[in-house]
Amino acid sequence: MSTETKAGQSQQAGLEQRVAELLARMTVTEKVGQMSQRNGADGKLPDDLRSALREGRIGSILNETDRDTVNEMQRIAVEESRLGIPLLMGRDVIHGFRTILPIPLGQAATWNPQLVEKGARVAALEAASVGINWTFAPMIDISRDPRWGRIAESFGEDPWLTGVFGAAMVRGFQGDFSQPGNIAACAKHFAGYGASESGRDYNTTNIPENELRNVYLPPFKAAVDAGVAALMTSFSDLNGVPASGNRLLLKQVLREEWGFPGFVVSDWASIEQLTVHGFAADDKAAALAAAGAGLNMEMASTTYESHLPALLEQGQIGMAELDRMVGDILRTKIRMGLFEHPFTDPSGYPAIANPEHLAVARQLALQSLVLLENRDRTLPLDGGSLKSLAVIGPLADDPYEQLGTWIFDGDPALSRTPLEAIQRLLGDRVAVNHVRAMETSRSRSREGFTEAVEAARSADAVLLFLGEESILSGETHSRADIGLPGSQAQLVAALRETGKPLIAVIMAGRPLTLGNIVDKVDALLFAWHPGTMGGPAIADVLFGVESPSGKLPATFPLMVGQVPIYYNHKPTGRPGTAENFTHMDDIPLRAPQYSWGFGSFHLDAGFEPLYEFGYGLSYAQFAYSDIEVSQAEFGLDEEIRIQAVVRNDGAVEAEEVVQLYVRDLVGNVTRPVRELKGFQRIRLQPGERRTVSFVLGPDDLAFYGRDMQLMAEPGEFQAWIGGSSKAALGTAFRLRAGSDSGTR
Repeated sequence: MSTETKAGQSQQAGLEQRVAELLARMTVTEKVGQMSQRNGADGKLPDDLRSALREGRIGSILNETDRDTVNEMQRIAVEESRLGIPLLMGRDVIHGFRTILPIPLGQAATWNPQLVEKGARVAALEAASVGINWTFAPMIDISRDPRWGRIAESFGEDPWLTGVFGAAMVRGFQGDFSQPGNIAACAKHFAGYGASESGRDYNTTNIPENELRNVYLPPFKAAVDAGVAALMTSFSDLNGVPASGNRLLLKQVLREEWGFPGFVVSDWASIEQLTVHGFAADDKAAALAAAGAGLNMEMASTTYESHLPALLEQGQIGMAELDRMVGDILRTKIRMGLFEHPFTDPSGYPAIANPEHLAVARQLALQSLVLLENRDRTLPLDGGSLKSLAVIGPLADDPYEQLGTWIFDGDPALSRTPLEAIQRLLGDRVAVNHVRAMETSRSRSREGFTEAVEAARSADAVLLFLGEESILSGETHSRADIGLPGSQAQLVAALRETGKPLIAVIMAGRPLTLGNIVDKVDALLFAWHPGTMGGPAIADVLFGVESPSGKLPATFPLMVGQVPIYYNHKPTGRPGTAENFTHMDDIPLRAPQYSWGFGSFHLDAGFEPLYEFGYGLSYAQFAYSDIEVSQAEFGLDEEIRIQAVVRNDGAVEAEEVVQLYVRDLVGNVTRPVRELKGFQRIRLQPGERRTVSFVLGPDDLAFYGRDMQLMAEPGEFQAWIGGSSKAALGTAFRLRAGSDSGTR
């Protein structure tokens, strides 16, 4: 046994001894107190809250961001309560604190986990400077329905990509866990929340266990493997059992299979809501169901405080089980170093929104931008040849709206808007005429169209900033129609008539259906909600200071009726193909039913999305060639290398996200047509070529079969390397059987 292993075991033993000693001294009231989280009082400390802290009846506070109040709460807990147990101070630090980063869906478009980790570190430092030590992020729900408002908080539709980014964000928040400036992460929502019916928030989710294990759970396993401190349960009913009372999730999978050592917190009042679901008859039954499933801490509501002591006295919950749940919370507090460092000294932190933080926010915004269209190389604009520029639209100069959803602590005064950045970049040499045209993105009035058209006619080019206001995405903000709201499409049509080069920049919290404008614009840049430094990042791309390099983390449907539509779908027995697709307009009257092709498609939309997962254009032109595998077949104790040559055939230096996709041709259960298994972001000079390699092992090809066991199944596989999920450059390989019959 190595010295490091012995030291680790000794440290763990010491940790468990501290937990056991605390539990032995605690009353039932104090134990239940650790399981109770209360909402803050907006910088106030009323007498009842002081008393509860002094009596050890609260283990965590959320939504208190006044540093002096936070320190006073900690002082009461540490110095005036009987056992001096410090508090967890929770806050939704979703994509930045004061310095706002792009929404998580935009961060996923960077395909740069190292940069996302830096962004989480920025958020952690700023939040910790006011006493926050726990954030309810990352959200790693797989999101295949863009109608769902909370897709904005997600990393998109792919389990592998989401797992990579979730782990990166955990590392960024938590760092060296016990040191000041690091905050505990909380992966949410466990599990399946992103599959809410019709994209309606809080709605029912029905996910077969095999699909749950192969699609929705892997990102949470990645977060657990990354050391995430806590998980939060979903609001939703999963296959008839709400997540906050779901033993399969919380006991079997999380504790028994994964060995998770942290704790689980409910979402806001979701234990109390077990009665609304019809899963529990009353609050006492709800508390029993949640505690029986192993849910450690209750957020906001008070069913644990009100009913756990009686349930314990009646023998419906055992003391050993109560101690286990409380011990998970205490263990986390000890690991965080809260007993040694309960108070916040602002002098130990860098300034809010300092140049380094703003630089990270700008780089994240830059790499999140996805160029969807660029006809006749309209972009980049040549600032040296322009004499006049029309900047039009409700989102060109709105410091608040570019920040996006979940920005309780964001400061719009810090925002650099696109209009401001464009004016600064161009200086006095170009006349910039700004016309808002619409009061909000939802406006149906066309009163401002005349001024906008006049500005466009007198300009050399038109920049049109459209999309969704921040309030149109996020929790409870689901949409049935995910096209551009209000009269934005009509504004595009009016400006198209001027004949001037028309570049649309879309800010939104979700993929939108843009089929009604793509043929009316010369270039289309998707900016998500880009955060504080969105303006300079957008200006840099529009004027060629940088080439766009973002790639879509979620499929863009042609029309909303295609939803859910995602790249890693199953093949079905009759796949949709170009050969079997027949448009409704092409079907004659009284056609014999079986005279037309049969496949999985819509008569009025086909089988393809508007833009596929992984898609994104560049100012360079990247060519892929010479795909190779290191060996045609490999065994269960071996690895295989897959590589291809990427060449920049363009005239500018640029970054490309090289993507690897794999298909298991025959499986114990049906397998997706493609699955992302690797990516690399590379930068190439004009004419430069590079060999990009990926290494796969049997574990990378494993999936849950019919018996719900993880298996790497021998057989034939296809692989593709390219710039999107439609990569055409492919090869094949085989995983051969071994003595263990292919299971792992």
